Amino acid sequence: MGRMHRYCSIAVAVLLASCAHHPADDPADPLEPVNRAMWTFNSKADQYVLKPAAKSYVAVTPGWAREGVTNFFSNLVYPTTIVNDFFQAKFSQGASDTGRFVVNSLWGIGGLIDVGNRVGLPKHDEDFGQTLGYWGVGEGWYLMIPFMGPSDNRDIVGKGVDIFTAPAHYIPGRYDLPHYLVDYVLNSVNIRANALPSDSLLESQFDTYLFIRTAYLQHRQALVYDGNPPPEDLGLSDYGDDSSTAAPAPTPVVPGQQPPAKSK
Repeated sequence: MGRMHRYCSIAVAVLLASCAHHPADDPADPLEPVNRAMWTFNSKADQYVLKPAAKSYVAVTPGWAREGVTNFFSNLVYPTTIVNDFFQAKFSQGASDTGRFVVNSLWGIGGLIDVGNRVGLPKHDEDFGQTLGYWGVGEGWYLMIPFMGPSDNRDIVGKGVDIFTAPAHYIPGRYDLPHYLVDYVLNSVNIRANALPSDSLLESQFDTYLFIRTAYLQHRQALVYDGNPPPEDLGLSDYGDDSSTAAPAPTPVVPGQQPPAKSK
């Protein structure tokens, strides 16, 4: 899944919505029957392929090595965050993220070691989907994409643009089939391994599809607003929450997705 994986990040620790919803009840998800079918497909692919591979990977790979792989892939696509910093007129953050990328690439052995965080250059998460939201573009319909996971109309457009801000896109032969498959398999399994601790939370839900949909849409809006979305944009009233007391959700991940970091 390579570079596409990081676009499928999603928070899962949010309040579970009422499970009595009918597809027609939610205007954000008019394709719910199709999306549920895709969610079932993705879940089965995870159950029989990705999750067993991730467990084997954890069993044979030391924690420090898995952390290095995670850092490497994160640094590899970090220029996308930098570009979108500037697209959103976050010039100070863009300068900080540029410094972080340079430090990690040079002194972090190509990003294997997160030196930037140690020297006070925190990690941020920006992409073109967030940039569109920052400038007022709505999310559109919720979508469940085969192999990629949850998305929406705005983020689908953002993913297409972000391909061209990732340096790996310009490496000759980077997407030849052998190279792509190695990238796909290693990144997929590593991300899924990082998500294993979240499995019990998902398995405890009565309707995992509804849980993931709610979490994804709320989490993406929180990213657009840098962690401080107005209550009406979180859709809290749809689920009977008291917007004056509801707390922002933490951000563990679902199977196959890597948790983003969003610093102020």
